[in-house]
Amino acid sequence: MAALSLSGLSKFYGETRAVEDLSFSVREGEVFGFLGPNGAGKTTTIRTLLGFLHPTAGDATVLGVSIHDRDALQEARSRIGYLPSDPSIDPDLTGRRFLDEQAALKGDVRREELVERFDVPVDRRVGELSRGNRQKLAIVQAFVHDPSLAVLDEPTSGLDPLLQETFNTFLREERAAGTTVFFSSHVLSEVRKVCDRVAVVRDGHLAALEDVESLLSRGGKRVRVHVGEDVSASDFDIEGVHDLHVDDEVRFTFTGDYDDLVALLSRFSIRDLDVEEAPLEDVFVRFYGESESPRTDATRRPADTGGEGSV
Repeated sequence: MAALSLSGLSKFYGETRAVEDLSFSVREGEVFGFLGPNGAGKTTTIRTLLGFLHPTAGDATVLGVSIHDRDALQEARSRIGYLPSDPSIDPDLTGRRFLDEQAALKGDVRREELVERFDVPVDRRVGELSRGNRQKLAIVQAFVHDPSLAVLDEPTSGLDPLLQETFNTFLREERAAGTTVFFSSHVLSEVRKVCDRVAVVRDGHLAALEDVESLLSRGGKRVRVHVGEDVSASDFDIEGVHDLHVDDEVRFTFTGDYDDLVALLSRFSIRDLDVEEAPLEDVFVRFYGESESPRTDATRRPADTGGEGSV
């Protein structure tokens, strides 16, 4: 059984499209990346899956329960850990009191382990905590009851690089233990470290659905070469060459047949050559295009923000 399954899921606000016709499934026990820029519809999708928003069309199941079955979905949420993109926690509470309240609602299976793992200063008021410490506290509440499914919206926001690596290691351990993780992010470099498969959303539509290695292969290779001859852009005009820059050296991304790349480079006296995997940011550009500006997410309307950041 899929932990999550979307079938034609759409959410509109009048004529404004937030997400439209999303269809994909998340397997049990995998870390699934849900990728796209801010405003692409990721948070809208998550809030609809969890029952905070009503879909305009389509359906989805969460832990085998239809999102249209409100009572069953409410019960299923007891087995879900949710981390909002902007957690809203009473600033007057201490971290300990906040976790007491969460444990009373959801259960208290892993609090001590997680507080120690993420080094959360639970005896300080939330309002006195740094952004990173508030995020760590929110991570703990998402996993305190040992959920079957964790839905995480931009979970590393506010974490320094060392804490990000701690969190990534934690997610890999959760996957090994059988937990399903639905991981929303616009930071593409994260996904290679933790995700098995990814869905890429563009302007509310599904742009790609594939495993991480396939996504990387679509990005091709980044090539940097210094040749002995004077060259121009036309000398590198072959299929598969993108983002070409010709100055003291030649730089481009190559997504074509590697035999063609070798044949191209063999025409020149190569003084220096570096070929490496294109970063995921380049893959991202392949899907979205540099000329497109991010769309304002309809879910940011005041009328729709009730409970958005609550944990």
